[in-house]
Amino acid sequence: MKILFDGFAAHERTADLAIWPVFKGAGWKRIPDDTLLFVSSAEHFEGGFGEWVVLPTLNRFKARKFAVMGMGEKSAFDADAMRRLGANIIKRAKETKAKTLRISFSLSSFGELSVREAGQALAEGMILAGYGFHSYHAKNAEKAKNQSVVSVTIAELSASDQIKFSRGCADAEAVCSGVLIARDLVNTPSMDMFPLAMAEAATRVADRSKRISIKILDRSRMERMKMQAALSVARGSEHEPVGVHMVYKPAGKAKKRIVIVGKAVTFDSGGLSIKPADGMMTMKMDMAGGASVIGLFRALADIDVDAEVHGIFLAVENMPSGNAYRPGDVVRAMNGTTIEILNTDAEGRVVLADALCYAQTLEPDAIIDLATLTGACIVALGEDIAGLMTNDRKLADRILAAADESGEPIWELPMYTPYEEHVKSRIADIKNIGARGQAGTIAGAMFLKHFVGSTPWVHLDIAGPAYTERESRPDLPAGATGFGVRTLVRYLQGL
Repeated sequence: MKILFDGFAAHERTADLAIWPVFKGAGWKRIPDDTLLFVSSAEHFEGGFGEWVVLPTLNRFKARKFAVMGMGEKSAFDADAMRRLGANIIKRAKETKAKTLRISFSLSSFGELSVREAGQALAEGMILAGYGFHSYHAKNAEKAKNQSVVSVTIAELSASDQIKFSRGCADAEAVCSGVLIARDLVNTPSMDMFPLAMAEAATRVADRSKRISIKILDRSRMERMKMQAALSVARGSEHEPVGVHMVYKPAGKAKKRIVIVGKAVTFDSGGLSIKPADGMMTMKMDMAGGASVIGLFRALADIDVDAEVHGIFLAVENMPSGNAYRPGDVVRAMNGTTIEILNTDAEGRVVLADALCYAQTLEPDAIIDLATLTGACIVALGEDIAGLMTNDRKLADRILAAADESGEPIWELPMYTPYEEHVKSRIADIKNIGARGQAGTIAGAMFLKHFVGSTPWVHLDIAGPAYTERESRPDLPAGATGFGVRTLVRYLQGL
């Protein structure tokens, strides 16, 4: 999808669909006079957010169809509203089979947003809503073509505002490139997205920029590094475990060293504590944290930040076999902590134990992990919201602010000290499950806390929003969402 610009009104140039976004009750002077009365009366259109009227255009219009879309109350319009507006426009365009769009904006259309902010938010919504995963359709190229908007022209902006708006669109394209690659990786079936395939995807991203380097850890290297916790989870699979360490170096002196760690279980059968059949149907998404790490570095290939950024994931597959790790086993993490395995389906935290230990050896200023860790987080917060737990107030506040600006909902849960008892083991240092039926998400964080030491750390449980089986909004179609990439980019840009 190309985003273009010119200074003409939306209806004055050829397009399949000309669109006027309007605020509720704000006066619609930009709409051509001879259609204004009809639009205002059609279907009781008032300009509420998402309201939509499509009309055949008059003979003097060059656009094939004419539409007005409601933006809601101007006082409530923010970056995420603009993002949703862009997504709604693409959704409606698909419904009307429009391939070329012209959108008529004026500065008053942006509310309190700057022109560049408006451009980024609108483009993010359009790009994310335009996403489709067609790799496994028999006629994937034709299907993608038939569902795609080819071009969107932003009309009626001055030359100087076109430059500002286009810069915002370029920002969006860079960020969304990371989101979309994360979506593709998670949507790919585990038969093709096994540990080595994830490492290969990370290598392709690293090759895009001279500022990004990559180190691959094979089984023998992981063994030398004493990553026995992660290796124990991998034992049941025919696919070899692979560790990935990506590094982004800024052009100048780095202000901070930040490590991002992702959970990367490419398929989770539950191991010997096997899941029911229904519970396995979406388990290709259990590597979404690692996919978001790759997506972040894809964005960093085109975005400058002042931090040295490390991305780490240990990719494994959790399968049952005669060699699989067992309930009752005790495994030792890289830092020497012993872990009693009581449920092999609580494997993500066991793998993350070694990844976090490795992250800590880099002596970072902060560690952030993303993991599809607990179903309990979905029970607590639903499918749309990620849970955040932390040992550092300032870091948490920055992540929460970045998430709010990015439109990725995150809610903080407490690191309640008495719940440390939930993961204490009678025969080892800790166990890999908490108290039955209570505070499962917090117990997972309490477990991970043992592997970050005193380093400022945020744990994001993305089990809910990483993958959705329904369209919650047009920029989040069913399937993988790429959750976390936009928040992390915004956080890094703010350092």
